[in-house]
Amino acid sequence: MALFGRERVEYKTLEQVRVMRRAGLVVADVLAAVRAAARPGTTTADLDAVAAAVIADAGATSNFLGYEGFPATICTSVNDEVIHGIPGSRVLAVGDVVSVDAGAVVDGWHGDSATSFVLGADGPLAPGAAGDAGGDPADDALVRATEAAMWAGIAALATGRRLGDVGTAVETAVELAGAGGAELGIVEEYVGHGIGTAMHQPPDVLNYRTSDRGMRLRPGMCLCIEPMITRGSGATRELEDGWTVVTADGSRAAHWEHSVAILEGGISVLTARDGGAERLGALGVDVVLLD
Repeated sequence: MALFGRERVEYKTLEQVRVMRRAGLVVADVLAAVRAAARPGTTTADLDAVAAAVIADAGATSNFLGYEGFPATICTSVNDEVIHGIPGSRVLAVGDVVSVDAGAVVDGWHGDSATSFVLGADGPLAPGAAGDAGGDPADDALVRATEAAMWAGIAALATGRRLGDVGTAVETAVELAGAGGAELGIVEEYVGHGIGTAMHQPPDVLNYRTSDRGMRLRPGMCLCIEPMITRGSGATRELEDGWTVVTADGSRAAHWEHSVAILEGGISVLTARDGGAERLGALGVDVVLLD
């Protein structure tokens, strides 16, 4: 996705955020259904069909299908694929690192979220279960570190003052996860973004610290926080299909994302069933519950 620079930000009313929450809950259902369907022997096209059915049953529409020509309902990125993997005939196997990015539109308002997991013999492994249950513990650590970095970035929306505080929080969390000696790289070519009446809006949300503190965080902003972390350098390249982004060094990657609203009374994670209450509560952040 392109860098938006200092373009105008779309600020939302509480009523508009509530519609976005409806879209976010559809996305949450999509990702839950895809995780439940993921098994060794399943194809990524099978997962795409599951996602399409959930969106249709909810009376929503896909914001991925047809976006700049993208041919599927979700992105499925496996192992060294970072983002934008196109679902197809690829068969999933035990030990695969699978990242799924999904979105939906309700009444013209968008939701966007992503999850990653290590696949075991019976489906996605619970955090910390890799090893005897299948999968590489280092891949499990990668998935958990990426998720933790996302939640750290989301928490910074509540505790910080400037957009750059998000990137600082994400990078700090990655550094903490790598303190034990694991090599973790932050993908810098692709970033988080604003969301609302379009899936991708200003401002860019970086996943790393810079000297630029960025714009002031204000109520009405809706932002996607989405770190992409690798077990290598963080450098990437795009495949000939024009979509799939892979790590340049062949290392495995993980991707987590939530859509978040900044409100007068705090923040709300629009694509989390509990609004982010459990994970943010552990970080000392209260959330605004919209339902």
